[in-house]
Amino acid sequence: MDRRLLFAIGLMLLVAILPSVLWPPERPVVAPADSATAVPESATGPVPVEQRAPAMPPALVPVTPQEQPVRQPGTQPPPDSTPERRVLVESELYRLEFSTRGARLVGTTLRPYRAISPSDSGPAQLLPPDTRFLAYAFVAAGDTLHLADWPFTPDRERVTVGAGGAELRWVGQWNGREARLTYRFRPETYRFEVEGEIAGRPEGFVTIGLGPRLRSIDGDTVADIRSYGIVTKARRTERVDFRSIDPGEVREFAGPFEWVAIKSKYFVAAVLALEADGPRLGGARATGGPKPGKYETHVDVTATLPAADGRFRHSVYVGPQEYRRLKELGHDLEDVNPYGWIFRPIIRPFANFIVLILLWMHETLSLGYGWVLILFGLLVRGLLWPLNQKAMRSSTAMQVVQPEVKAIQDRYQGRKDPKDAQRMQQEIMAVYKEHGVNPLGGCLPMLLPMPVLFALFFVFANTIEFRGVPFLWLPDLSRPDPIYVIPLLMGASMFALTWIGQRGLPANPQAKMMMYVMPPMFTFLFLNFSSGLNLYYAVSNIASLPQQWLISKERRKKLGDRKPPKPPKG
Repeated sequence: MDRRLLFAIGLMLLVAILPSVLWPPERPVVAPADSATAVPESATGPVPVEQRAPAMPPALVPVTPQEQPVRQPGTQPPPDSTPERRVLVESELYRLEFSTRGARLVGTTLRPYRAISPSDSGPAQLLPPDTRFLAYAFVAAGDTLHLADWPFTPDRERVTVGAGGAELRWVGQWNGREARLTYRFRPETYRFEVEGEIAGRPEGFVTIGLGPRLRSIDGDTVADIRSYGIVTKARRTERVDFRSIDPGEVREFAGPFEWVAIKSKYFVAAVLALEADGPRLGGARATGGPKPGKYETHVDVTATLPAADGRFRHSVYVGPQEYRRLKELGHDLEDVNPYGWIFRPIIRPFANFIVLILLWMHETLSLGYGWVLILFGLLVRGLLWPLNQKAMRSSTAMQVVQPEVKAIQDRYQGRKDPKDAQRMQQEIMAVYKEHGVNPLGGCLPMLLPMPVLFALFFVFANTIEFRGVPFLWLPDLSRPDPIYVIPLLMGASMFALTWIGQRGLPANPQAKMMMYVMPPMFTFLFLNFSSGLNLYYAVSNIASLPQQWLISKERRKKLGDRKPPKPPKG
């Protein structure tokens, strides 16, 4: 039973974890690119009357992902006498930079976080130089106004967000047209509100730029870039990885959506339409951009929003993927990183629950996360002690009756009559009943820690609270141990646990082989997993050693006192 259980656990880990590491899922839910509701591709100039755009299409106007937009015939650049300037908005949480060219957000610095990439160790700056975030275009019947190209005048050059919040108002004018934008900020959140109005109040819709990416500011640059994706929320969240979109490829995402976001491993930039009585985002479009490296990918992402009477309103979130912060915003924004692969419906709630426990322990006990993990591993093993005790004793009972079971199996060996196989099973079950043995009693309790282990795998791979957190010699609990001490300790503790568990049992070559195969296999598998996960697993194994030793001692006594059974007659 122990041998089969160890083999089952190993297979579960390989099947559940390894595929999600090697082949992350791609589950796009998209509308056809040639949808009848798509906006014409030549949207940089006036749209012919016969191609007038609907008020709320799922597609949107593509915008060239460059710092200085490429303008097509039919549009004129803003006058050179209006140079671009930067307007600063600052709070204790963030430092935002807006450009007077289009009132676009061109810089976002998160004060509580730092870049930990090999080339950057300063404050966490999320937006790259070629950002088109909050690049607006207003599409009405017969015309497209590229507000992102307009010169806007702010009501002030610097804004400090105090306890009561703050506003920044913009007025943009071009060719006799006027647009007004108002941004409202609050000090306690990375979210801010946007209100817009087009003079004359024409009926139409607005497109909002989100691309082409976020900056990679993490130590594992490859893992960060591979996490780039577009996430949308309709009835449920759906993610499409950037790397699945080829250069020049256009994908349409049919709404309506509550929010549309682009993400990296730990950060997210989202446009949200969350008001209960307000319109939803009509759809989204992703246009594949260049791929400058093996992993790096640029994707121009835009979303549409209805603008009844030339007015529109939405929210913006540019910040960390903090579970509690996103949970407060509602609408499943905390699910912007929908991890868990095929086990997502089970893993995600369980992982969120574990995160809340770890955060509570960290804040309540004022302990570093490394010590929190050690304490958490001890608590889990303590809570499971009675169940493990029952499982181990059930395993011992199985070993006690194993000679009788083996004698019955030998007696029926070679018989091909199905009735003989049925009688053999009945006799074996009678032996189990006589000795009060449950043949499955040792399996389920020993499998209970596995959901915790699976959940922690995703917790350490995706939870920003563990990003860059050191412990002893470990520079980052979310990344592998650079000198492999923790995974080796985990493998050694697993070997010791297995070795003690086999003491007092009859010699079994297969069980002995598993004892020498499984720990090295798990060690190799866990070498490149996060050091926090390895730390938890090692502590859990070490905490199980005393109980395993006590049960082994008890088993040796029972098996030693028991006389071998006589072979059944017949």
